[in-house]
Amino acid sequence: FEPPSNPGAAMLALRSLARSCCLVAAGLGLTHATKVYVMLQLDTVTSAGELKDQGALGHQLDQLKQAQVDGFMVDVWWGVTERTPKAYDFHAYQKLVQMAKERGMKIQFVTSFHECGGNVGDACNIPLPNFVTGTPGIWYKDIEGNEDKEYVSLFADNVPVAGRTPLQMYSDWFSALSSTFSADMGSTIETLQVGMGPAGELRYPAYQLSHWSFCGIGAFQVWDQHALASLKAHANRTGHAQWTGPPRDAGSYNSRPGDVGFFQGGYKSEYGRYFLDWYFGALKAHGDAVLSRARAAVGDKVELTGKVSGIHWWYLSEHHAAELTAGYYNANGRDAYAEIARVFSAHRAGVDFTCLEMKDSEQSSQCASGPQELVRQVQNAAKGGGVGFSGENALQRYDTGAYDQIRSYRSGMAAFTYLRLTNDLLPEA
Repeated sequence: FEPPSNPGAAMLALRSLARSCCLVAAGLGLTHATKVYVMLQLDTVTSAGELKDQGALGHQLDQLKQAQVDGFMVDVWWGVTERTPKAYDFHAYQKLVQMAKERGMKIQFVTSFHECGGNVGDACNIPLPNFVTGTPGIWYKDIEGNEDKEYVSLFADNVPVAGRTPLQMYSDWFSALSSTFSADMGSTIETLQVGMGPAGELRYPAYQLSHWSFCGIGAFQVWDQHALASLKAHANRTGHAQWTGPPRDAGSYNSRPGDVGFFQGGYKSEYGRYFLDWYFGALKAHGDAVLSRARAAVGDKVELTGKVSGIHWWYLSEHHAAELTAGYYNANGRDAYAEIARVFSAHRAGVDFTCLEMKDSEQSSQCASGPQELVRQVQNAAKGGGVGFSGENALQRYDTGAYDQIRSYRSGMAAFTYLRLTNDLLPEA
């Protein structure tokens, strides 16, 4: 989808979205409108920890304010803010908070414990802190031995790294963030979106762009030493000593379900159900652990959300292969998103979901894509779990069709965050 030929047309559409969300909320008798935010560029705070082109950003924020946008979202990078253990530097983000306050805007902070670079739209290179990246054995690994250093493996959550476990590091970081911004938490800083995996999403890195292309099924990430030890211990604990290893017939990143034994029927077997339950259970336990530490650090001053990935390819198939490799056990009668919502609910955290702009009719029928049905399932899961639902678009879109599709979910949406702030979005000065 190309940028609009008429400068400012996209911004007019976004303004219309912001106003329509307000109007529908009022018409439904809601106490507050669906709020509209815009994501800032990934390198708004550079790898050197400085605010990039503050003057130009200020002008852009003024334009967003004029369009009745409520605020903006920004990634708070772990690799930028903790270069050495327990030495925290949030000064660039303090400048952003001040810029928001001057304009009466709100901020959504993303606690980004993943690296920037390697995902769709990543126009930056911000790795994890050096004292973490140099540690061997704590990374997700696929069956071919490829390691992914985008995010520390959840199976290493309790493994000492430079004197602390990853969970202790996250907890210390949350405490430092809360202390630094205590005066603005719950006022200017309205939401913390808690990063819990690659791209900030609660999932496994099953579809890394260095190995995967659409619409491959992805790959299970269970071949590092800590994952294998966890699976073996689980097998012994549950009386399944014969099932100490992951499936070897699950294909690879770009396999198609029809060519893979596990997704032709193996996922339905007793072993398949056992493995998928363990794989998903480990993901949920990780989400629970990180959210609990975030809530402990910030108390009830600020809203928490967790991001769930919009894996819409193979959604309309019985096996839901791409969701399964990413950790979402949404097959065999299980509702992965309802189970995730229950985890989030325990910490009073809302669900943030992506791909709200996508229509089934835009997708290839060969990939069994169902983005519209998927969004509805997640929206219903959040409602059933008693947690808020907010959303984002997955791809940068500037067309009316995309905005109209987003609007179709607004009655059940607490907030919408537009991806992303670019010159194409804004009218010419």
